[in-house]
Amino acid sequence: MRKELRFGFGLMAIIIAATAILMPAPWEWTSGHLGLLMLALVVVAIMLGFPTAFTLMGMGVIFAWLAYRSHNPGIATQQTLDLMVQRAFSVMTNDVLISIPLFVFMGYLVERANLIEKLFKSLHLAMSRLPGSLAIATLVTCAIFATATGIVGAVVTLMGLLALPAMLRAGYDVRLSAGVITAGGCLGILIPPSVMLIVYGATAGVSVVKLYAGAFFPGLMLAGLYIVYVIIMAKLRPDWAPPLPEAERHVPLPALATQVARQYGSRALPSLLAALKGPRNADVPMGNLLGQLGLALLPLIAVALSLYAIHGSMTAVKVIDEVPAGLESFESSYSSSSLAEPDSDGGLAEPPADGGLSEPPQEAGLAEPPGAAPMAAETPSPSLAEPGAEAPAAVEAPAAPTAPSSFWVASAICAVLLIAFYAILSFERLEIFKMLLSSFFPLAVLILAVLGSIVFGLATPTEAAAIGAFGGALLAAAYGQLNFGVIKESVFLTAKTSAMVCWLFVGSAIFSAAFALLGGQELVENFVLSMDLTPIQFMILAQCIIFILGWPLEWTEIIVIFMPIFVPLLAHFNIDPLFFGLLVAINLQTAFLSPPVAMSAFYLKGVAPSHVTLNQIFAGMLPFMGIQVIMLILLYLFPGIGLWLPNYLYN
Repeated sequence: MRKELRFGFGLMAIIIAATAILMPAPWEWTSGHLGLLMLALVVVAIMLGFPTAFTLMGMGVIFAWLAYRSHNPGIATQQTLDLMVQRAFSVMTNDVLISIPLFVFMGYLVERANLIEKLFKSLHLAMSRLPGSLAIATLVTCAIFATATGIVGAVVTLMGLLALPAMLRAGYDVRLSAGVITAGGCLGILIPPSVMLIVYGATAGVSVVKLYAGAFFPGLMLAGLYIVYVIIMAKLRPDWAPPLPEAERHVPLPALATQVARQYGSRALPSLLAALKGPRNADVPMGNLLGQLGLALLPLIAVALSLYAIHGSMTAVKVIDEVPAGLESFESSYSSSSLAEPDSDGGLAEPPADGGLSEPPQEAGLAEPPGAAPMAAETPSPSLAEPGAEAPAAVEAPAAPTAPSSFWVASAICAVLLIAFYAILSFERLEIFKMLLSSFFPLAVLILAVLGSIVFGLATPTEAAAIGAFGGALLAAAYGQLNFGVIKESVFLTAKTSAMVCWLFVGSAIFSAAFALLGGQELVENFVLSMDLTPIQFMILAQCIIFILGWPLEWTEIIVIFMPIFVPLLAHFNIDPLFFGLLVAINLQTAFLSPPVAMSAFYLKGVAPSHVTLNQIFAGMLPFMGIQVIMLILLYLFPGIGLWLPNYLYN
């Protein structure tokens, strides 16, 4: 028997034995014990390979019928069928789930636009002087691709085809190469737009917008920790990640750029400026020089515009809607003294008149009444204020605020970085920069359009997903990849993935209802509360359980089965469901990196050369699992990593 099968059957035996030991005798079972039995049977059935969604539905229907039968056997079947219809309809009317097929469709279109191959090559050349440059380029490409797609299988498979052969040809260790690809591909379930965050938000009742904002920095920080690990290993074990030979770092230059570099030097910006002033522009067309100069100055222009916009937002005068205290007292005195209705016994009445209304006799038009002094323009009317009251002082316009010192510090840092950038900007690096613009810039625009519209409240996740799907179609069309075959395959894969997720929700809803009917949730809550745990102890217990569940189960089963058990307990321990969701999002990456399921390992094995074994892939994933645990601890110790951005934007 293979090791994987022995491991799986061993886990099932442990689950069955633990259930038999902890459960009382069958004649002492209550409805809550039936709920726990249902939970154990579902886990075992999924590990045996039964489809998750239909296993949840089948177990839910059977045990819901048992729960209804214990109260009224005559209508138990009807109540069970009604429960199925109600739960399925509740999933169908969930607006948040509409974003899942749109995001998935966007991911498949971006994958087929052939941007990733160009991005990986340009990043590889840009980072060629760093230790472990190929592995670092792979991780950065995975992070960017994960932000654009959020589909783990697509990222791991594509990077397995692009990056793994390149790393193996360069002499990289098989375990390090496999670990980099599988761990980098799993970033798609944490970095927005993530389908997993949508599923958690719909299950736990947490705003998907806040989850996206909260997961942004932890995702980037986790990718940074991966890069730091690769650099350290490349320094400690150079044979694991040998440096690239000089021939592979070389970038061929266009003929005109070579001509300018030969006459004025290899530094791009001074040479281009000198060529503009030189004789006949160094025999290079003016349009070519201006184009190259514009590309070279693009970082300076972008930084200058960004700092200008930030400075404008910081120094903008805020409109004060509140009325100053002087005006409030003036208005109160004005309304209390001058605009009071006269006392009347019988309401409003016409003044007595002999012949109706008539104009007073006047000789020369309108005139002031006798004894009235002429009104001065600068003197307020005495009828508009209390006797002796002073007129309110004029309200001064608020002074424009000044930019804080942190802005100028950041501006100085940007200036230093720009100086360093232009000091090392050669014509070869300018060509690499052009390659990055052609591969990274379209993805950056798409990512900013989708995530920016969500984070800044311009669109709901569903609307932003529609924007992303349209943008993915435009990208595929721009790169000549949008045809009937691509659309047909993308739609088919989108329908397949979306149907899996939605049926999982239906099965989870029926299973959760049956679990609640049997009193399993109440039994679990009473057991946890009886342990008298502190919030820290409960958090550690919950994360340890999720970490262990990640070995035999996928993240979908963990969220739809176990999150409805954990989430109701959060209020008792005063734990923010948003913060708990961020911890779960990091923790659930172990579901893709831990055997025997470890779907990312099987994705990679499907496209890897025959000499790369599953054991080598599993061994390469273990260090990255340790990094995930470190990131989990850092997020718990410093919650601001995940909570600062949503609090800043929405509170």
